[in-house]
Order: sequence, then structure tokens, then C-alpha cells
Amino acid sequence: MNTEPTLPFLRACLRLPVSQTPMWIMRQAGRYLPEYRATRAQAGSFLQLCRNPELATEVTMQPLRRYGLDAAILFSDILVVAEAMGIKLSFNEGEGPQLEPRINSHNDVLALHPAEPEDELGYVLATVRTIRKELDGRIPLIGFAGSPWTVATYMVEGGSSKTFSRIKGMMFDAPLVLQELLDRLADVTAAYLNAQIRHGAQAVQIFDTWGGVLSPRDFRAFSLRAMIRIMEQLDKTTPQGEQVPVILFAKGCGPLLEEVAATGCQVVGLDWTTDLARARERVAGRVALQGNMDPAILYASEARIRQEVEEVLTAYGPHAGHIFNLGHGIAQDVDPARVSILVDAVRQVSRRILSQ
Repeated sequence: MNTEPTLPFLRACLRLPVSQTPMWIMRQAGRYLPEYRATRAQAGSFLQLCRNPELATEVTMQPLRRYGLDAAILFSDILVVAEAMGIKLSFNEGEGPQLEPRINSHNDVLALHPAEPEDELGYVLATVRTIRKELDGRIPLIGFAGSPWTVATYMVEGGSSKTFSRIKGMMFDAPLVLQELLDRLADVTAAYLNAQIRHGAQAVQIFDTWGGVLSPRDFRAFSLRAMIRIMEQLDKTTPQGEQVPVILFAKGCGPLLEEVAATGCQVVGLDWTTDLARARERVAGRVALQGNMDPAILYASEARIRQEVEEVLTAYGPHAGHIFNLGHGIAQDVDPARVSILVDAVRQVSRRILSQ
């Protein structure tokens, strides 16, 4: 049976030719959209929005209706995995996530619940099914999870951090405790992503948002090791036998691109600090690349946005295996009209470059 995908995003993930560069945007559903803010108000809170499959589907669809993007991404949060393992999760307006109790010791790690995604995260899986029904095969759905290291930073710090003092203290003084925490998170995350695939996700992305705060040595020993553990457990085909690409986005880890590309993923996401042309040479066709425009360009003029799109797409050139994205998530105070300019420019420029 020929299972070669027809949808441009999936083709690009597998380094197959496309007529224009597919694109989606990290945080494409979010507070910069007035329709999102209205739906969140209807839900009552961010977490209630995540837990309501119908409303989570609605906000997933909103940027697609506006911009005609090439992929939908599941609307949820990386920290639902920590909550499923027995950590109380809350979001206070203007303060970010709060998690309690903090993980401080080996006993705290042992007390974590071995979450079953079909049970504790069933509401997310219901959202996956609802989105797939709404999409009706027009574009693919990306599922996602946070990397074990990134989720662990919130569990040990008790929320967001600028210094990562608690988790780095654990890393240096009790590395075996941290390794066990990361192993447990990796196993739950692999089961969670596999459940998303069973329920309809056609690609999955692992967000290693905080991998870049580690030295190369510690990134390999803690973050990369845990992501490889996930990769070894993933079912990379759908129940229908279609290949499920895995995207690994490790922010701030451009110098370790070759090692990230060797994890078994099909796509490496790049932030804007990595030279895209050089990155393509470095991976030498082993993986597709996703990225990598600086999100701050969306505060600039229309002419400057179009110039930057030209530079990013020219840097990659007329080669297979590129997905256009920002180098990180879209900010909440961006004018939605700027995103329309971005999408239009990517369509126009990529068609010209790929026809060469």
C-alpha cells in the first residue's frame, strides 16, 4: 500500500517535494487573537479552556480560519502531564503557572502518580478526536508534549524561573534523583504522545523550551537523554499505517544540532539564533528543518516582514524538507494583521523559490 502523504506539511516533514513551503506558527492559537480571548472568557479560565474539548477545538480552528495555515496544533498545555502525575496546577493571571507540591527529594519523585493518558488525560484525547473530525482531512493535526527536562523545571521550581536554581541544584547535587524524575516523565510523555497518535494526531512535536539553559554536557546527560528515551518508545505510525513525523524543538540548542538530529526525529525545529543555510548543510538531508524567523519581526513594517521572509526562504533554498515557522511562539501583543502579511509573503516567495 502506498502511504506517501499528499498534504504539504506532512510531505515536507518527510523531505518530499512540495509546490510551496508549508507553514504553521507556534502559539498560533492565543491571546493575540480577539476571538481566542472571547472563547477563553467563555471557558472561565485557561485550564478550563484546555479541559473543554469543544472550546479547545474552537480555538485550535481560529487561526486556520483567519490565515489558511498548513497544519493545526492541538490546543493544550505542556504542564497537563505534571498534573496527571499528581501535581496541583494553577494559572494566576499575570504570574504564569503555579505547581505544588514542588519536587524536592527522591521521596517526592517516588510519590508521583504513574499516569495513564486514557484516564487522567482523556479530555486531551477527546480534543484530538474532535479536532480531527472538524478538520475533515483538509490539513493535518500536530499533537505535542513538553520535553521531560522542560516539564521538570516547572515541577522542581514550582513555576516559571529565570535562574533555574532549584533544578540545577538538584542536577549538580542529586543527579540520580533528577534522572529518575526525567525517566518517569519520559515514560509518561511517550505514552501520552502514543495516545495522541492513536486518537488522531498525524505528527507530534516535543517542546524543549528550556534545554538551552544547560551546558552542552548537561544537555546531553539530562535533556537529550530523556528525549531519546521518548523516541525509543514512540509509535511512529498511525493505526492506518501512515508515518507520523516527530518534530523536536530544542530552543537555544543550535550548536548541538547534529546531536538533536540523531535522536530519531524526522524534523528539527530551529530558533532564530541558528543560521538556516548552515543548518541545512550540517544535517545533510538526514532530517527536515522547521523555522526560523525571529518572532519580533512581527512588530516591524510590512516591507521589513516581507524582506525577512525572503531572507529565510532564500537561506533554505529550493530544497525539499523545510517547514516555515517562527523561531519561537507568537507574542500575545502582536497585531493579527501582521500575521496575514507574513502568511501572504511565505506563499508568494516560496512558490517562486521552489519553482526554480
